[in-house]
Amino acid sequence: MLLPQPLTHGRIVQRYKRFFVDLVLDDGREVTAHCPNSGAMLGVNLPGQGAWVSWSDDPKRKLAWTLQLVEAAGPDGTGLVGVNTMLPNKLVAEALATGTIPELTGYANIRPEVKYAAASRVDFLLTDPDRPPCWLEVKNVHLSRTAGLAEFPDCKAARSTRHLEDLAAQVAEGHRAVALLVVQREDCEEFTACRELDPAFARGLDVAAEAGVEVMVWACAMSTEEIRIARPIAWRR
Repeated sequence: MLLPQPLTHGRIVQRYKRFFVDLVLDDGREVTAHCPNSGAMLGVNLPGQGAWVSWSDDPKRKLAWTLQLVEAAGPDGTGLVGVNTMLPNKLVAEALATGTIPELTGYANIRPEVKYAAASRVDFLLTDPDRPPCWLEVKNVHLSRTAGLAEFPDCKAARSTRHLEDLAAQVAEGHRAVALLVVQREDCEEFTACRELDPAFARGLDVAAEAGVEVMVWACAMSTEEIRIARPIAWRR
C-alpha cells in the first residue's frame, strides 16, 4: 500500500488528547497533526522521537497533517513503526486481493465490515460456495518492548477481547474464524499477547485458539513510500 506522498519528517513534541500530536518539522515549522491511534502508543509517542507526517489540502479537515510513521530505536538501529490504525484493514484487503497470505486464498467473495454477533462488525467475511465462511478480524500491532518481540495490546482492549469471543462463537456454528494481527514494523520475529497490560485479552486469545479460532501474525515491510504485509511471524504463547 502506497503512503501519501511526500511524507515530511519532524520530531514529536507531545501527543495528547489521544488524537493530537505536536511536532517540529525539520524545516523548523511547528505543527499539530491528527494522531489516528486511540491506544497508549507506548514507545512511539516520546518527545524528540523522529516521525513522518502526511499533508492534505482537503478544506473539510480540521488538521491538515496526519501522523503516519514513528522512528523507534532497536538493536539494529532506528526502524519505522506504523501508528495509523486505519491502515491495517487496507493492508489486509490488498493482501487478500494479491494472495499474499496463502491460508486465506481461494475464496470467491470478500466483504468488509459485515455485521455479526450481538453488536460487532467483522473486518472481513470471506465466502465461497464450496467451503464454510471465514470470519476475519484484524488487529494493529506496534508495541515492542523486548528486541524481536511484538506485543498487543498496549492498553486495556475490552472491545478486542469481545471480538475474540465473537469469533469463537462462529467456530461453534461450524464456520471458520481468524484473528489476524498485523505488525506494522520490521524488527520483530515473534508475537505475544501482553498479559501485563491486559490479562483479559491474553486469556481471551488463548481461549479463542483452544476453541478453534486461527491466530495468524504477519509483519510488514516498511518504508516512507509503502507499507505491505510481508511475512508471518511466530506466536509465543
